[in-house]
Amino acid sequence: MTPEQSPLGKPAAYTEQYDATLLFPIARKAAREAIGIGAQLPFFGTDIWNAYELSWLNGRGKPQIAVATFYVPADSPNIVESKSFKLYLGSFAQTSFESFEAVRDTIKRDVSAVCGASVSVHLTGPMDFGKLALEEFEGTSLDRLDLDTDVYQPDSSLLKAALEESPVEETLFSNLLKSNCPVTGQPDWGSLQIHYVGPQIDHAGLLRYIVSYRNHTGFHEQCVERIFVDVLKICKPLKLAVYARYTRRGGLDINPFRTNFNLPMPDNFRTARQ
Repeated sequence: MTPEQSPLGKPAAYTEQYDATLLFPIARKAAREAIGIGAQLPFFGTDIWNAYELSWLNGRGKPQIAVATFYVPADSPNIVESKSFKLYLGSFAQTSFESFEAVRDTIKRDVSAVCGASVSVHLTGPMDFGKLALEEFEGTSLDRLDLDTDVYQPDSSLLKAALEESPVEETLFSNLLKSNCPVTGQPDWGSLQIHYVGPQIDHAGLLRYIVSYRNHTGFHEQCVERIFVDVLKICKPLKLAVYARYTRRGGLDINPFRTNFNLPMPDNFRTARQ
């Protein structure tokens, strides 16, 4: 299925009775092929989704609420289109479930089936909301740089690295990532962290490259994978990890993580803008 066939950007009837058929899959394959990624992925990782508007009824009709977190493997054949995900989660609102576990298991079954891979699901109840802490990216801020730029479509020629010098290890981040929804044109705002070992990447060029996504249309996952591929190809790091945290839209935030070396799963701490 293609994004144009999804409910994104179209009038939709909101149902409050559980309906798994609302979930709409989008294959990763076409977007990956467009940037030269074949069947053998140059990375592994996950997409971390957080849903802040999940509610249902218990057996006595009392509303229950939770923050839901989903971990979708990067090697899953499909992603879930975000508006369909919102409609699906909204369909729980007037549906009775016997327990948190029943809700979690239902969501895990449905989303895993649509993604074509096992998706981990965690529900945080109200008693634990205080544990959902805020944290900003660690590393050196690229945004400190005072520079000129006028490129607002992705341009990998902006990337440069000291290929003849000894490798370094750095963690860099920027809060200036912006792209646009490929269907509605709505802005997607994000922060990006890059950790690498290899030839030192020119900071100014990297920031200009990140800013060059400003008028680009692409889903969150596709943008992060394109950034990963471009940095890997041009700057030739031995190790590379790219992690983006996007601000929420429709009660959902999406946070793709890609790496080519073994790292722990990134902490799912929200940034202040999230």
